[in-house]
Amino acid sequence: MSRARGAVITVAVLVAAAATAAVALHPSPGSSPAASGGAGPAASASPGTGTQKPAATPRDAIGGPLLASHGLLVRYPATGARKLPKVPASAWVLADAGTGQVLAARDPHGLYPPASTLKVLTAISLIPALDPDMKVVASRRATSVEPNIVGLARGHSYRVADLFRALLLISANDAAVALTQATGSYSRGIGLMNAEAHWLHADDVVARNPNGLPARGQVVSAYDEALIARQALTLPAFMRYDSTLSASFHIKKKKWVGLVNQNNLLINYPGGLGGKIGWTEKARATYIGMARRHGVTLIVTILHCRALAEIKAGEKLLTWGFKMDHKVTPVGTLVPPRSAPNPAG
Repeated sequence: MSRARGAVITVAVLVAAAATAAVALHPSPGSSPAASGGAGPAASASPGTGTQKPAATPRDAIGGPLLASHGLLVRYPATGARKLPKVPASAWVLADAGTGQVLAARDPHGLYPPASTLKVLTAISLIPALDPDMKVVASRRATSVEPNIVGLARGHSYRVADLFRALLLISANDAAVALTQATGSYSRGIGLMNAEAHWLHADDVVARNPNGLPARGQVVSAYDEALIARQALTLPAFMRYDSTLSASFHIKKKKWVGLVNQNNLLINYPGGLGGKIGWTEKARATYIGMARRHGVTLIVTILHCRALAEIKAGEKLLTWGFKMDHKVTPVGTLVPPRSAPNPAG
């Protein structure tokens, strides 16, 4: 980054504090300014630690200076506003995939463990790199990961397309490792993931493994997961895998297992397109959801959420978004990818 560009962004971040205060104090229907989506108590830097968030950095302003805030961001219209639903999560983003407008957010650039939502990055990075009909031999590394989920048998071969279905339907950790190694090596696969994130301008992302299991230094932000989800929407193969409701997976001779999609949005929410759920003790519940109604496609990403509340919270935010899209003033935008070629081709 040039010094001039760095200086411009730094100034933008400093402006963000005052601008965010104006947004936060804009009254919502029937509420006092303090309850209107203002910057409440800061979320912890590491979920559960109770420490304050660090000062904003230039990276936090990607997508617009307001997004450097760690509080709740919404800019209600003067009339006809519907109040945002309460979301039991430390961070989230609601965005229009078509226009790129961020309709509302909370701590959009805060760094949190991704849990299995990282598998969306795994999929969009590796789908373009792998032949879906290629056979992959399950390694010791793949079959020994815990929790294993689909149950790959060491030394047996599996079709790439079947591994992607296991990855996205039931969040198979072993399939994630097998797909990563199918690129030529585990380290090359992880390199493709981080290169894809960089290309997408998802500069908050640090991927250490392909499945989102706990790893030192592995983090994402709600904003960057929205960038990743927007890219997923452009990949027909991803959307086919991700929206499959059920499938069978052949483990070895005479042994098959059933795969049932864990994302209830596909069944219960009108217009649901796909997404991914996640959970670890440290990350708590995490979620990416995508839905389309009347030609409008929305993305919701949720991090560090109360257990078992992530999908319902996502549905509530999506419903709010469909009602308020083009009515609220956006608080930021999903930036386009970098001009350099996509690392995945």
